[in-house]
Formats: sequence, structure tokens, C-alpha cells
Amino acid sequence: MPTYVIVNRVPAGYMGSAEAAAAWTAWFDRLGENLADRGNPVFTRHTLGEDAGTQLGGYTLVTAENLDAAVALAKDCPMLAEGGAVEVGELTPLNRGTRAAADVSSTVGEVG
Repeated sequence: MPTYVIVNRVPAGYMGSAEAAAAWTAWFDRLGENLADRGNPVFTRHTLGEDAGTQLGGYTLVTAENLDAAVALAKDCPMLAEGGAVEVGELTPLNRGTRAAADVSSTVGEVG
């Protein structure tokens, strides 16, 4: 099953709260078996190029049958209720850590 990245885009000046943390925990619970990696937030950032009005806030990885299913999972993302945005994209497995995917078969068992 493909893996999708949900990129959280926070509005300028966004500050988390205990209520927001509880909403994230509840959303992670609702994702169930589709949750591949809770991800991590981003607090320090720098934007190169055009700023679309939101800033990188973090990411979550989910598995889904297709992009539409992944988007359906993201529609309940707590960032949307906070005035932010989310982007959803299918990951293409070209790299495993610091190694190209073609190199992974020769390093089975190694952590990359």
C-alpha cells in the first residue's frame, strides 16, 4: 500500500495549546492502521522562494489505497481547524535514508 505524506502548514503566528495537542492525539488515534509515522512538528523554519501565507508546521505519514483515500484521511487533520492548511502527496520510494533505493537490496539488515 502506498505511503502518503501529510504536510502541515501553519498560519503565521500559530501557537499550539493543550487543546490542540489533544486534538492531534485524537486524530492520530482515528487514523488507526493507516498511521505509518506520527511525524514531528517544525518550530524553527526558513522559507526560500514565495511564501504562500502559511509556514511549514510538520508532517505525518499515512498509508492508503490511493491519493483520494489519503486526502479523505487528511480532511480531519487538526491543522485545518486552526486556520492552517495541509498538503497530501504520495511518496515515491527512491531513497531509503541516505541510500538510493537501488542500494538497499545490497544492505539488507543494515539500518540506514
